[in-house]
Amino acid sequence: MRLTIAAALLLTACSAETSGAAAPETSGPAPQRASAPSAMPSERRAFRDWIAICDNGNACFAFAAADNHSGWVRVAMEPGPEARPEVAAGYWPSEDGATDAFALTVDGTAFPLTLTDSGGTAGSVAADRALAAVRAMADGRSGDIGPDGALSLSGAAAALLWIDERQGRVGTVTALRRPGSKPASSVPPAPPLPEVRPAPAVSQAGFGESDQTLPQTLEDLPTVMDCRAETSHSEWVQKEVMSARLGADTELWGVPCIMGAYNIGHEWFITGPGGRDPRPARLTSTSGEPESLTINGGYAATARTLVAFAKGRGVGDCGTASTWTWTGREFVLSHELEMTECWGVPVDFWPTTWRTR
Repeated sequence: MRLTIAAALLLTACSAETSGAAAPETSGPAPQRASAPSAMPSERRAFRDWIAICDNGNACFAFAAADNHSGWVRVAMEPGPEARPEVAAGYWPSEDGATDAFALTVDGTAFPLTLTDSGGTAGSVAADRALAAVRAMADGRSGDIGPDGALSLSGAAAALLWIDERQGRVGTVTALRRPGSKPASSVPPAPPLPEVRPAPAVSQAGFGESDQTLPQTLEDLPTVMDCRAETSHSEWVQKEVMSARLGADTELWGVPCIMGAYNIGHEWFITGPGGRDPRPARLTSTSGEPESLTINGGYAATARTLVAFAKGRGVGDCGTASTWTWTGREFVLSHELEMTECWGVPVDFWPTTWRTR
């Protein structure tokens, strides 16, 4: 049953992957009907204590966590010949609180990080030292993040080499793992991104996120009756009906359907005026078949986007953040971030899995 699957998503805890190198984990069917196809699939790999992710535009990321998930490190590499790596890291501060600066240390060599987030626990290596830090991790034997976070480098070399291979960098001066003498100009350019054009904005008078009465045509749907039964324990949740005008003759309705400790799920329907002829919204993702359910979702009328943030746990350091754009005919996936490991990584540092123009 659909509600059972969704409820399991809300309650499932995330777990870190620490196995050896795995087979490619290519995401599900590419989201359809953007105006141009993407040249690359979104793909994820695990290499012992490291993971690597590349999105449909071939922007790539490598991550690892410190012992006991006390910190994390991220290497980000854009596609194309002009790209240079970026290195970020963070840690959970002790009872004494965060320091103004900390370091990523590899085999005794420190790469200082300047704090960049408001919580004071994440920072970036200076741009002119980032490539040296990456290559040190690829060749290194031991690492540390911050005051006391031992960082495993097992799998770092394989993860970085996989990124080089995917971006066509092996043997070039820009390679992360296996540099050579070939010039940066020999690196392939970034692949084209699909283009998504939002529909014109329309007045939202009478629509919004509060005090919305669900049309009877929707109340009578079996899916909505299931939602009502699932949320019958909470009058507050049942009132969380959302609505928007998508066009002169098209409406959007969100029905509260499931609730967890830090997530609330809505089923979305596209209808004619007054809720006539309802049909489930088709919301694609990089990981499976289209759904009509979002977690922590809402419609941003100015941008003509439906957004969602499915948290893997309460602090919001893992999960999936998605954006779909209304084109006048349908919602098309236009941006997706996903962090599958609950390692304390702020959402600003999550890897992209899908981008559009």
